Amino acid sequence: MIPKRKKTRKVYVGAVPVGGGSPVSVQSMTKTDTRNVGATVRQVRALQREGCEIVRLAVPDKKAALALGSIRKSVGIPMIADIHFDWRLALEAVKQGVDGLRINPGNIGAKWKIKEVVSALKERGVPVRIGVNAGSLEKNLLRKYGHPVPEALVESALGHVRLLEDMGYRNIKVSLKASGVLSTVEAYRQFSKKRRYPLHIGISEAGPEFSGTVKSSVGLGILLNEGIGDTVRVSLTASPVKEVRVAYEILRSLGVRKRGIDLVSCPTCGRCGVDLQGIATEVEKRLRGRTEPIKVAVMGCVVNGPGEAREADLGIAAGKGAGLVFRKGHVVAKVKEGRLVKTLMKLIEEYK
Repeated sequence: MIPKRKKTRKVYVGAVPVGGGSPVSVQSMTKTDTRNVGATVRQVRALQREGCEIVRLAVPDKKAALALGSIRKSVGIPMIADIHFDWRLALEAVKQGVDGLRINPGNIGAKWKIKEVVSALKERGVPVRIGVNAGSLEKNLLRKYGHPVPEALVESALGHVRLLEDMGYRNIKVSLKASGVLSTVEAYRQFSKKRRYPLHIGISEAGPEFSGTVKSSVGLGILLNEGIGDTVRVSLTASPVKEVRVAYEILRSLGVRKRGIDLVSCPTCGRCGVDLQGIATEVEKRLRGRTEPIKVAVMGCVVNGPGEAREADLGIAAGKGAGLVFRKGHVVAKVKEGRLVKTLMKLIEEYK
């Protein structure tokens, strides 16, 4: 059963709708120096090919802010400028044509500076994400709570929301991230009961590729299964392209999005009579980048193999040195181990 989404307001990041029942969008963040326009454009284009729908760029100084216009003209997905501390960078980013800002109003400075940013956002119809992070929580909240507990994250977010609401600005998304899975989940749960702004969800500083993927999958999986989350980013100490792949795999596993191949393969055991690990790895490699919502099974024994392969759109059920190839529940070929991948890929190419 596909999780029922919680109702939130809808905002637009460029042409991409976020919230209000729109598809959960996938984001990532460039890891290049934004001042290097060529390298940043290449990375954004690579992300777009992988299916990234919104990209965020760090803007640490004026030179980076000025580079945003050239980058924006060269890429095809909405761009969000990540701003901290200096309101003038936010103003310049909006001037350069970004599609959204990610700021923490609490570290922008005096209220008049925030008003200037809000005025620019209103004028151009640009949304803002209030990004609360456990690692940069306000000192007064740390003194009050002792640690960046979920209640502290929620109080911070609500304070920033009210600040913008008092200025008549509601084109808002919110995130409440921590590196701890359970504290992040609880913060989002609490906030979603208090406000209907769309939520950008993720586990902050999740870690290297393996551990970060596990943490992100658990945390985002819990939230999405509870209907919480309108746009996602998987944060890995790895290539941003891998962040997008993991994000889609999480969404697909819950039935939230169906983009790309759903590859099912068995872990193998002593019954396996072929190099199933090699076969599955090769199939996964060849399927990378495909967007068709097809379920493919690569199975290695007679116990569960035929059943899983029969239930998939296309599949292999291997025996000793050979295997049956299925299409829509029917056996279409029996081939030797060396031809299994080639035969399966031919069927995938022909599949309608």
